[in-house]
Amino acid sequence: GLPGDVRELAAAVQKAGQESAALSSRYTGEFVSVQRSEVTPRIGGRVKAVAVDEGAVVEAGSPLLELETDYLDLDVRQARAEVARAEAAFNEAERDAKRKTELVAKGSVSEAASLRSTSASEQTKAALEGARARLAVAETRRADALLKAPFRGVVEQRRVNVGERVAEQTPAFLIVQLAPLKLRFRVRETDLTLIRKGQGVEAEVDAYPGVTFPGVISVTGGAIDPATRTFLAEARIENRDLRLRPGFFARVRVLTAK
Repeated sequence: GLPGDVRELAAAVQKAGQESAALSSRYTGEFVSVQRSEVTPRIGGRVKAVAVDEGAVVEAGSPLLELETDYLDLDVRQARAEVARAEAAFNEAERDAKRKTELVAKGSVSEAASLRSTSASEQTKAALEGARARLAVAETRRADALLKAPFRGVVEQRRVNVGERVAEQTPAFLIVQLAPLKLRFRVRETDLTLIRKGQGVEAEVDAYPGVTFPGVISVTGGAIDPATRTFLAEARIENRDLRLRPGFFARVRVLTAK
C-alpha cells in the first residue's frame, strides 16, 4: 500500500478536484522536497562498496554503502564464543547447585556448601548476561556497516568513494524525498481572500508538456512581502510516479469553488 501521507493527499486532491473549477489566476512556483537528509554511518571504517550514485532513486531501507567488516566479523565470532563458554559454565554451575540442594535435604552436604554453589550459579548467570550483551553490541556494529536509505528519495549528493576511510557521523550522502513534494509559489496581495488551505491546484512543468499535476494547498497567508506585495502559498503534490523533481519550476493554477 501507499504511505499514509500519500494516501491522505490523494483523497484530498480528489475532493478538491470535485469541488473546484479553474480560476484564471496563474502563478509561478518551484517544487521543493518535504524532507532532506544527510545520511551518515554510525561507525567509522573503510568503504568496501558504494551501491548508488548521484541521481539514483532509492527506496526506504535500500543499501547505500557497505564498510569493510573483517574486524567486525571477528568481534562477532569472539563474542559468540564467549557466550558459548558462559552458557556452559552457567549450566554446569546450575546443575551443581541443584545437586547440592538435594544433598542438603539428605544430610550429605552442609548448608554452607550448598549456599556457595548457589552463589557460584548466580555469578555465572551474571557473566552469561554480560557476554550476551557484548554479543548484541558486536552484532549491532556489524549491522551498522551497511548504510541504508532512511526514506524513498533521490540521491542528490554522494560524498564517499570505495577505499576511502570515513569517520562515524561523516555525511556520506544527501538524499531528498520525492513523494510527496511541496510546491511553493507567491500569490498577489489582491488574491489574499481567494486562496485558502485545502483548495486544489494544477501545476504544469516544461518537462511534461500538456500534463497537469494536481495538488492541494497546505500553507497560505503569512507576511506580505512589501517589495513584491505578494505572500507565500504552498501546495502538496503526490508525485506518486516520481516524474517531478525538486527544483522544477511550474506554472500553477489555483482552483476555486464552483
